[in-house]
Amino acid sequence: MMHLIMLNHYYQTMLAKQNNISEMALELGLAMSEMKSRLRQKIQNSINEYDPDLSFELIEILGLLSRNNGINQQEIGNKVSKDKSSITYLINSLVKRDLVERIAYQNDRRNKQIFLTPKGKQIVETVYPWALDLYKKAAGDIDAEEISKALLLVKKMTANLEEPGPKNDTL
Repeated sequence: MMHLIMLNHYYQTMLAKQNNISEMALELGLAMSEMKSRLRQKIQNSINEYDPDLSFELIEILGLLSRNNGINQQEIGNKVSKDKSSITYLINSLVKRDLVERIAYQNDRRNKQIFLTPKGKQIVETVYPWALDLYKKAAGDIDAEEISKALLLVKKMTANLEEPGPKNDTL
C-alpha cells in the first residue's frame, strides 16, 4: 500500500511539473507574441511617416530578401508564416512598385526566384536602421549572452514542434 501511495505521489509531482513547464512555455509564447505585436506597430508607424502605402508585411519581405536575395515564393512564405495566396499577393504588390523582380530558374522556368531591385534595396537601407533601433530599445540593458540564450531556447522549442511526437500534434 505504501508503495502505491509513493508511486501516486511521484506521478502527481511529475504531472504538476509537466503542467508547470507547459504553462511557462505558453507564457513565453504569449510574451513573444506581445513583443512582436508592439514592435510591428512601432515599425508600421515609422513606415507610415516614410511611405503610407507600404505595409509591415511588405517591409518584412524586403528585409528577408536583403538577407536571402533570390529565394522563391514558397521559402518566403515559410519564413514569414504566410500562405501561398497571401505571398503571391504581396510579391505582386512589390513587383508593381518595382521593389522586387521575379526571375525564372534556368532549369525550371515555372519556378521563380525573387530579387530586390535597386529601389527595393534603397527602401531596406532606409527602413532597416529604424527597425534595428527599435530592437535595440527592446533589448534595453539585457546583455548579449542573455539574448543569445533566449534565442537558442526559442529555436530549440521551434525545432521540438517540427519533430513528430508520441502525443497528438494537432488539437
